[in-house]
Amino acid sequence: MQSRVAIVILNWNGKKHLENFLPSVLASGYPSMEVIVADNASTDDSVDWLESRYPEIGIIRLPVNYGFAKGYNEALKKVQSEYYLLLNSDVEVTTGWLQPMMQLMDSDAAIGACQPKIRMYADKKLFEYAGASGGWLDSLGYPFARGRVFDYCEEDKGQYDDVSPVFWASGAALLVRAELYHRLGGLDEFFFAHQEEIDFCWRMQLAGYKIMVCPASVVYHVGGGTLPKGNEKKVFLNFRNNLIMLAKNLPLTQSLWKIPMRFALDSISACKSLFEGQGVYFKAIFEAQGAFIGWLLRHKKRSVFPMQKKGKLHGCYKGSVVWQHFVKGRKQFSEIVQEKE
Repeated sequence: MQSRVAIVILNWNGKKHLENFLPSVLASGYPSMEVIVADNASTDDSVDWLESRYPEIGIIRLPVNYGFAKGYNEALKKVQSEYYLLLNSDVEVTTGWLQPMMQLMDSDAAIGACQPKIRMYADKKLFEYAGASGGWLDSLGYPFARGRVFDYCEEDKGQYDDVSPVFWASGAALLVRAELYHRLGGLDEFFFAHQEEIDFCWRMQLAGYKIMVCPASVVYHVGGGTLPKGNEKKVFLNFRNNLIMLAKNLPLTQSLWKIPMRFALDSISACKSLFEGQGVYFKAIFEAQGAFIGWLLRHKKRSVFPMQKKGKLHGCYKGSVVWQHFVKGRKQFSEIVQEKE
């Protein structure tokens, strides 16, 4: 019998996380769910450990490390369920976390995806970097969230506990309609990792669906906290993928000026980092810009584009979060987004 929701955890050498957090997932208590681990060609003994310790869990063995986007696309081809819940291996879930999200999705067929409220595992009072209480996007494509603006994560005092439409839901814990996932082409595999869920949610909204946050559901994410500036690959992927996302989803009239503006702002950020002694960050940004131009000229056919561009977008900030945060010194989401956008 097909489950209503398949919780699919993408694993790569993550035995430690599976040991720590899989028990909480298995204890979720939802009556019609299955848990599947999709393994991205791990070189540790995590799969052997899973088979011996949790024989009831489904395992999908991928032949190589496909990264986040293609890893999920390949794995979900093999999963039959009404809903998929893409869950990072380093997420601790709470009792009853799944029921509110399922109820929300069932309440409105126009909701394509939702996420729980995500707090830090290391400091459970604080919102977590990768999603907090629902993601937003500013006018130039910079992502931020209810409870997290750039590196600043707020303390959760219930200030974002309303069920709300947002621009993007975090890939750390993303509940999505299975049929819709495949119809929209899944995650863009060219991205490999980083910002693929923002692009996917943008395409989903353009197809006429809503993205929601369900704060009644709470999870704790280990994550990486703020983006490590010394990690060249992460910086490269974030900056490259953000530019590709803008080129794919913006109307042409907007992309013609917004992408050059982003080039200028990102270059300023790179130069500032160089003066601060962060040469790796400087190098990664300019490599990302070069790779974006390479994508425009040679690799566009490898990406997934919106099916249509008619849907109404929620969670858009019409101003500049860069200006508000770095120039005006506003740290909290509520100081920047002061009225319904």
